[in-house]
Amino acid sequence: MRVFILLVLLAGALYVNQVVVPATPPLFIPTPTATRSPESFVTDAETLAAQGKLLQAVEQYKTAIQVDPKNPANYIAIARLQVYTNFFEEAVENAENALLINPNNATAHAIRGWALFFLEDYLVAEAAIRQAIELEPNNSQAYAYLAEVLATQSQLGIGTIGTLDKAVEASRTAMALSPDSLETHRSRGIVLEITGNYTEAANEFEAAIAINPNIADLHLALGRSYRFLEQYDKAIEEFNRANALNPADPNPDTFISRTYSTVGEYAKAIQFAQQAVKDDPLDPYLYGNLGSMYSRNAQYLEAIEPLRIAVRGGNTTEGSEVTGLSLDYGRIAEYYSSYGLALARVGECGEALQISQLLLEGVPTDEIGIFNAETIVQICEETAESGPQIVPSETPEDNVSQ
Repeated sequence: MRVFILLVLLAGALYVNQVVVPATPPLFIPTPTATRSPESFVTDAETLAAQGKLLQAVEQYKTAIQVDPKNPANYIAIARLQVYTNFFEEAVENAENALLINPNNATAHAIRGWALFFLEDYLVAEAAIRQAIELEPNNSQAYAYLAEVLATQSQLGIGTIGTLDKAVEASRTAMALSPDSLETHRSRGIVLEITGNYTEAANEFEAAIAINPNIADLHLALGRSYRFLEQYDKAIEEFNRANALNPADPNPDTFISRTYSTVGEYAKAIQFAQQAVKDDPLDPYLYGNLGSMYSRNAQYLEAIEPLRIAVRGGNTTEGSEVTGLSLDYGRIAEYYSSYGLALARVGECGEALQISQLLLEGVPTDEIGIFNAETIVQICEETAESGPQIVPSETPEDNVSQ
């Protein structure tokens, strides 16, 4: 019996050793799983981008980079999308990551410059784009970005003599090199818009949208052109499309509010101006826009607080600080005017007269600003005689940028 039991035990041990152990995975070692290729994440990202889901596409590119961190093409692709989704600092970083891998990648230099342009680092942006052209003279993308940078510098008055002509030339070069690319149509449209050729600009933005209808920035640009052409219904339609594609961006709401104001629908203008402030509660321009909408609707008491924040600065409802705007020509002068007029109309003439003096001294060649400053004084003189009276606005239609 002992011998029999021993033989059974030996047979069992032999079975375990020969059959069970080889089929059992080692203890405490992770079970291997199938690994996706980086190309599959890139494919998903491209599909999402084509569908207009740019933020989701960015996440897929991030995953592709984690799997394959040495492929500069992925850094370039994600940087381009981050510009379109207003993540400019991240776009600069990813373009620079591509350049760490390949310092002579012309497209990476071009996109880095394009992103720096949106961060208002104009000189460095232009230098980066020109470096891209030196590395690759036939890079249409670089010429397209250069055209946008130069045209904007000219618009802002910070270029040199001939800057706008150079922008036009760069946009034509981009068109000659790549007449069917999205960047070419976009940059050509921007140059035409800045030079006041709104019909041609609209045609270029429409062509860009035909290539990819899911980029909010393009609908915003097309809406601007329609607005200049006084095709207000079409403008609002394009701004709404931009809003749907990028709801966190306050610009579509702001343009919708101004468009409704232009056609006299002030209640709607106020509604969208309020939404713009919610989108970016730290931007003083948005408070100025909201206050102006209230003022145009003769809601002077409601106008004062947002205009005060725009002009003087203040705190949001959450306690964050908003920096006020220093007086300057253009839309800022409009906000100061609206603020001073609203104060005067509710009888707060002490501060209203201060704003009047600021306008007289700060924007002496702005005819509308001077008219408003004098109107503030006139209202306050009448108030001193008869007490405050809420009267309809006498502010002429402003001629600042739409």
